[in-house]
Amino acid sequence: MALTSASTLEFLTKKPYTPPSWASHLHPLPSHVFSLAHLPTPIHKWNLPNLPPNTHIYLKRDDLSGMQLSGNKVRKLEFLMADAVAQGADSIITIGGIQSNHCRATAVAAKYLNLDCYLILRTSKALVDQDPGLTGNLLVERLVGAHVQLISKEEYAKIGSVTLTEVLKERLIKEGRRPYVIPVGGSNSLGTWGYIEAVREIEQQIQSGTSNVKFDDIVVACGSGGTIAGLSLGSSLSTLKARVHAFSVCDDPDYFHDYIQGLLDGLNAGVSSRDIVHIQNAKGLGYAMNTSEELNFVREIAATTGVVLDPVYSGKAAYELVKDISENPKKWEGRKILFIHTGGLLGLFDKVDQIAPLVGKWHRMDVNESVPRQDGIGKMF
Repeated sequence: MALTSASTLEFLTKKPYTPPSWASHLHPLPSHVFSLAHLPTPIHKWNLPNLPPNTHIYLKRDDLSGMQLSGNKVRKLEFLMADAVAQGADSIITIGGIQSNHCRATAVAAKYLNLDCYLILRTSKALVDQDPGLTGNLLVERLVGAHVQLISKEEYAKIGSVTLTEVLKERLIKEGRRPYVIPVGGSNSLGTWGYIEAVREIEQQIQSGTSNVKFDDIVVACGSGGTIAGLSLGSSLSTLKARVHAFSVCDDPDYFHDYIQGLLDGLNAGVSSRDIVHIQNAKGLGYAMNTSEELNFVREIAATTGVVLDPVYSGKAAYELVKDISENPKKWEGRKILFIHTGGLLGLFDKVDQIAPLVGKWHRMDVNESVPRQDGIGKMF
């Protein structure tokens, strides 16, 4: 796939896939890919405050890969949806948390391709029997007609995501449907190709750019493993050769090293995950739970740089990165870092009550009664 912005006529089309030359030894190779994302996503300098001398951070804006389909998940879905269509599926099943960005992206992609979508969403025991509402990702999912099924966190932990999707798959097969199951976060060996391909995109952006920057490090949040599997494998095989640092927002680093190893083995990559990616814990209070310090950091970064981070993934990863840079400045001094913004803006809407006390800067405009009237364009009333 060449580095050209998808033309209007290529969007939502299925195309034969040719892997990068440095990844052609992997097996199995995807045969086709759907054009679902707006690529390439931009890379720009990110002027974070208080960096050590000669430390430069750049931002890869995968939050700009689309609107309804924004974020890192769409890159995986380009390959997964092509496989679903090739297998003759008429419906898609996937699973995640109540504000899952992946589930929202999957629901939209499915409807684009005229497929029904079934979402199993994890919520609290107190809310599992109630209407889940229309906040954030739920609004988009329900607008595009996804079939939402709720499961409690306790049931999810006891039964597991694989069995839950299998139960729903069997039910739909009995109804005469042809469902295709996509795992949590789209993170299987096929989905990993989304970020192997993203490495080729970064490589081409560097080669075609004027600054000729060489990244020492790539930093990204880790929630299900597929993104960092593709990034770390791609970086090690390509000319990038950047060290990949992942900040896990759920589960622990050992779990992710083992899970990613399974994804790499599924591609017959012949490498150890522990050799190609460094994983640090950024879970904090727990998945999708935030301290006031984390949310205040998201606010400060938005106010100083204009970049809005999501609270669940990139917000936590950036918070821990900045903390690590502050505590270990020598480790990062002189480094050129590429931070991957994985999207998730809609998740902020679930945090408005926590964020409200942190933002201000409003007051009623004071206008003297003697000010003469002068209409602009359109009265708006």
